[in-house]
Amino acid sequence: MTKKERTLEIIKRLKKEYPMADCTLDYDQAWKLLVSVRLAAQCTDARVNVVVEGLYEKYPDVDALAAAPVEEIEKIVKPCGLGKSKARDISACMKILRDQYGGRVPDDFDALLKLPGVGRKSANLIMGDVFGKPAIVTDTHCIRLVNRMGLVDDIRDPKKVEMALRKLVPPEEGSDFCHRLVNHGREVCTARTKPYCDRCCLQDICKKNGV
Repeated sequence: MTKKERTLEIIKRLKKEYPMADCTLDYDQAWKLLVSVRLAAQCTDARVNVVVEGLYEKYPDVDALAAAPVEEIEKIVKPCGLGKSKARDISACMKILRDQYGGRVPDDFDALLKLPGVGRKSANLIMGDVFGKPAIVTDTHCIRLVNRMGLVDDIRDPKKVEMALRKLVPPEEGSDFCHRLVNHGREVCTARTKPYCDRCCLQDICKKNGV
């Protein structure tokens, strides 16, 4: 089985296993996902979803958050960890959206990368989830799983994993595929415990099992 064949089969099986391929960060506007994905660094999505409720209640739009004192933002987002740097990035990011983009999030990958606190993972998430464009989100689940499955060979660098997967994953499947890897990584192919290979839908085609 070639890597391409393995990839397509994995995509097909994960689609069946996890028919809903949604982002686990709650948002109803693009700028809110931008804020949440910054807060999600070294923090659970579940905690971020709780914290942002208070943030948006006080600052309900881009203009309000851009005008907010950084110290006030920090007080609210502190439970997500790294409060000072996250608050600083969020404030700077909202100011750029307000001043340069009319309060809208740009739909250009390179423009997203220029925003404070936005890296390739965040930019890909925005491109895929908000704008429906080809995207590969290489978070820790994705990197761990594609190495175990044999889609990449001992590659840990997120950008290198992304580039390798772009050659294997059909563009229209990338965003949903990465969301399904997150689901599978949390429920079955776990990091902190031994993977539950006995109940994995990929057991017979996973490289970890010598296939």
